[in-house]
Amino acid sequence: MTPSRYRRPLMIAAAVIAVLSLAAVAAVMAFAFAGAVAPAWVTYAALYGLPAAFVLMLFLVLDSVAGRRRAGKADQR
Repeated sequence: MTPSRYRRPLMIAAAVIAVLSLAAVAAVMAFAFAGAVAPAWVTYAALYGLPAAFVLMLFLVLDSVAGRRRAGKADQR
């Protein structure tokens, strides 16, 4: 289980990565609509940012579920 002092920064990091990568997707679409090619770093951010944010959030959700199950077993004793 992840210590609680790390959960909030990881959550904020995942949210920031998700927002920035969604902005990168919008930028790539705007470039494509204008008939231009987006810079490589924008395309990279669009392709790899959302999966990275998803994996971080998935880790946080699974960690939270595991923590609740551990807390629930202690109450049953």
